[in-house]
Amino acid sequence: MTTIRDRGHRGLTTSPGTERAGRMSDHAARALAVLRIAFGLTFLWAFFDKLLALGFHTGYDQAGHLDRFGSAAWIHGGSPTEGFLKFGAKGPFDSFYHSIAGAAWADWLFMLGLLCIGAALTLGIGMRVATAAGALLYLMMWTVYLPPDNNPVIDDHILGAISMVVLALTYAGDTWGGGRAWARTDIVRRWSFLR
Repeated sequence: MTTIRDRGHRGLTTSPGTERAGRMSDHAARALAVLRIAFGLTFLWAFFDKLLALGFHTGYDQAGHLDRFGSAAWIHGGSPTEGFLKFGAKGPFDSFYHSIAGAAWADWLFMLGLLCIGAALTLGIGMRVATAAGALLYLMMWTVYLPPDNNPVIDDHILGAISMVVLALTYAGDTWGGGRAWARTDIVRRWSFLR
């Protein structure tokens, strides 16, 4: 056992090699990188499923028949927000969500959000903006259907929002991502919120 004497960790006792003063263990950093990449790929998958109607939530007609790459695809005029917001909204905000269901601006914002958040998380760059936008998107999706069916308060959207905060606070883009290189660019040095 080692006692680390440091401004931020006075008297912290650790096993050798498990944790260094002022930073997390390599194993924890890798675990957070896996979590970051997994969330990034989840956002990207949702983008491509809605863009192309791949049949995993998008691509079914009213009768329930699968029509991959068909009329439900955003590229063929389908709306990525209409079904969920028009027919799935329930609770105190349902009239708001019904009013924006299928609006072109809502479709574009939603799809750009999915793409940009997914790409940033997967690559590990722009984590502050991406995780803030991701947390906001998760919280908005939570408010579409209140209260949740399985738990009166917390569901996977709240856990996703919390995860976004954790990924931002732990610099999860620095491990197995471009976070460190991104931090050295002139634009990020000038505007640190882009880190």
